[in-house]
Amino acid sequence: MEVTRIRALRGPNLWSRHTAIEAVVSCDAGAERDLDSTPAFEQRLRALFPKVGALHANLPSTPISMAHALELTALALQAQAGCPVTFSRTTPTEVAGTFQVAVQYTEEAVGRLAFEKAQQLCRAAVAGEPFDVAAVLAELHELDEDERLGPSTGAIVDAALQRGIPIKRLTRGSLVQLGWGSRQRRIQAAEVDGTSAIAESIAQDKDLTKKLLHAAGVPVPLGRPVTDLEDAWKVAQGIGLPVVVKPQDGNQGKGVTVGISDRAHFDVAYEAAAHYGAVMVERYLPGHDFRLLVVGNQLVAAARRDPPLVIGDGRHSVRELVAEVNKDPRRGEGHGTSLTRIRIDAIAEARLAAQALTPDSVPAKGQRVMLRNNANLSTGGTATDVTDSVHPEVAARAIEAAQTVGLDICGVDVVCETVIKPLEEQNGGIVEVNAAPGLRMHISPSFGKGRDVGKAVIDHMYPDGGNGRIPVIAVTGTNGKTTTVRLAAHLLKTSGLRVGMTNTDGVYVNGRQIDSGDCSGPRSARNVLAHPDVDAAVLETARGGLLREGLAFDQCDVAIVTNLGGGDHLGLNYITTLEDLKVLKRVIVLNVAPTGTAVLNAADPAVVAMAPHCPGSVTFFAQDGHHPVIATHRALGKRVVFVDHGDIVCAEGGFMKRLPLARVPLTRKGRIGFQVENTMASVAAAWAVGVSWDAIQKGLASFISDLHGVPGRFNVFDYLGATVIADYGHNPDAIAALVAGVENMPARRRSVVISGAGDRRDEDIRGQTRILGSAFDEVVLYQDACQRGRADGEVLALLREGLADAARTRHVEEIHGEFIAIDHAMDRLKSGDLCLILIDQVEEALAHIQRRVDGARVDRRVARAAKASASTRQKKPRRSPVAEAALALSLHP
Repeated sequence: MEVTRIRALRGPNLWSRHTAIEAVVSCDAGAERDLDSTPAFEQRLRALFPKVGALHANLPSTPISMAHALELTALALQAQAGCPVTFSRTTPTEVAGTFQVAVQYTEEAVGRLAFEKAQQLCRAAVAGEPFDVAAVLAELHELDEDERLGPSTGAIVDAALQRGIPIKRLTRGSLVQLGWGSRQRRIQAAEVDGTSAIAESIAQDKDLTKKLLHAAGVPVPLGRPVTDLEDAWKVAQGIGLPVVVKPQDGNQGKGVTVGISDRAHFDVAYEAAAHYGAVMVERYLPGHDFRLLVVGNQLVAAARRDPPLVIGDGRHSVRELVAEVNKDPRRGEGHGTSLTRIRIDAIAEARLAAQALTPDSVPAKGQRVMLRNNANLSTGGTATDVTDSVHPEVAARAIEAAQTVGLDICGVDVVCETVIKPLEEQNGGIVEVNAAPGLRMHISPSFGKGRDVGKAVIDHMYPDGGNGRIPVIAVTGTNGKTTTVRLAAHLLKTSGLRVGMTNTDGVYVNGRQIDSGDCSGPRSARNVLAHPDVDAAVLETARGGLLREGLAFDQCDVAIVTNLGGGDHLGLNYITTLEDLKVLKRVIVLNVAPTGTAVLNAADPAVVAMAPHCPGSVTFFAQDGHHPVIATHRALGKRVVFVDHGDIVCAEGGFMKRLPLARVPLTRKGRIGFQVENTMASVAAAWAVGVSWDAIQKGLASFISDLHGVPGRFNVFDYLGATVIADYGHNPDAIAALVAGVENMPARRRSVVISGAGDRRDEDIRGQTRILGSAFDEVVLYQDACQRGRADGEVLALLREGLADAARTRHVEEIHGEFIAIDHAMDRLKSGDLCLILIDQVEEALAHIQRRVDGARVDRRVARAAKASASTRQKKPRRSPVAEAALALSLHP
């Protein structure tokens, strides 16, 4: 078994809507391709890892291969490590013994490690060697805890997903983007982007916080910052023991010691607090420790926090009792679990000493042994929900505290006997306010009812009930994608939206190009969706990016499939047939929002077959209004777009809107058929997202198919009275569409300049010139700049083979170099000729053609000026001899 490629699919993909690790696995002939022939392998594998279960294949009557064993092992390892994964699949390719394996993951690093360990486990089973599955599961579990979001951020993200808000993790930490484009928000742990740095700074300064709260009439304990140990002890004696010692700038209970009544304990507490910076000493308030969570202007949760403790049994030491308590699966290191393990450190030993105990003492049965006085969960404490018991006056003081400091989300620490009475009646007070408070004590308290605090945060961030989404139009197909993307984006822009767009030319935001090159993949799409100035996104979705990473979005509002035709790039990445391509391209249709629309080409049977897979509605388009698919869909009262008497017609039920093609420059008054189809798809998409008809009509009229509007897509030039057309068409379907377009344009002589991309199939390369041979008088073949794995001259030979039985072509030339070929063809043009140039290096070739056109225009102006000057001299009247003599005397007296 050999794994030749592994990649992470980070969005909906060919296999499922889940994120997945995809690998190409090659199995040796014989036993590796049919494990039923060697049952000893499965027995050894299940002996090493019983939870893998019985091996099976996805498809009936399919032999179980080593690839299937690898798939099931990788999935089971993650599941047993605590990852919520359920999907996996193994699919044979057209290469015998080679399989594509996809295994779901929730954290990419965990998925990759599980796949690696699954390979090792399978190889150990083959060799009959031992394998420590328990250690691997522990490693995967630990990595999952490190990688996944903590409980506070996770609760907010879960609430966002419940609302339908898309999320994107920006770092390995807890910084997360909610929503897209101009509707995005960000959180970091339990802190939102609206929280000011000043408010956070105030909350960290305990002394300043107390001063502000006291000024606002909120009860707080006496105390102040201190300069050194002796100053601290002086303050403690001044306000009276017991006292609390804590860092002036701290969080999560780090360095906090409460209830100090003697000097020895005080010295230990001071050293613990000083480790984190400046120290504060303040009066100890008797009572329980409560955490009140304020979001916006509401109290949404409250919990009583109890310090870490153990209860003696008369047989085990404190250290042993702590170890037993820490076995609780809810307890872990750090903040990734609902509870934190209890630690025996200097503070714990000082607290034990105050009870006349040490870590090795054996407390009496039933004796409560405190390990700390402070009750933070991060130091091992527990929490009991008391939300329903909070007195309105206590809630009001907590809200005042949060608003005084300026925090949107605030954890208010209150010490009092009970929260059922106002603080002032029981000498209680607010001892701290916390920015980015931990939420786990409210989500899953040790005792009592959990509270949906994540939802409260989301309701505060999106008070209008929005989902943070912007309109997203995804475009795929074989031909016409880029033109459709550009036109759809132009229609949205005309309606007043700031549009982000990706295509094979680059990334554009509100008309400004921010990246160049082929940007039709998911990385560019994610960049657009993360841009704060984008109100709507139009994303070209090419096969390559979809195969590499999956989609950049969980769902789209509109999915356009322009056409499939005979397919393109077949034979690459195991997409070998038109059926394979159809399954791949329909991924965007499968991921249309339930309220969204798929815009499908009714004249392409492979595209029509995608319609039943759309979760939303379907709009069909075709030039023929009587096409059976159009007619049937229209009869059902559903949306269709077609052409009738020179108009694009948009119809639904009793509604009809006509858009004259004479006012759509892109289509040259409807003569260019493939541009008519691109226009219909764009109009249908704009209609689906609610663009007004007035904006659609203005957008169609103002969109020009020139070098700036749609570079490399049927760009027309006037060159010395001849027509030159430049296009990027590089497959038989594109060539056929171009031929149909140029046949509607008059010409005395027709020529074409063409090369072929080496990564196409032989029959596809021949097919291009076979089509051209019946439509052009002259063909200039040039060798592409990148042969893409082909030998020198191989592509030219295939192109010549396609011209072998050409019905019209009588002159064929071969030239090395794209620009040399362009110059040669243009040098032969005469007025009234037409030349189609199929360019490869789009920007460079278009610039080269434009220079030729501009140069010819200048030459023509110069020639006209010279001719006019010569004509003026010839028409100048001759002077008489007397006039000549008078003129000479006036010039030379």
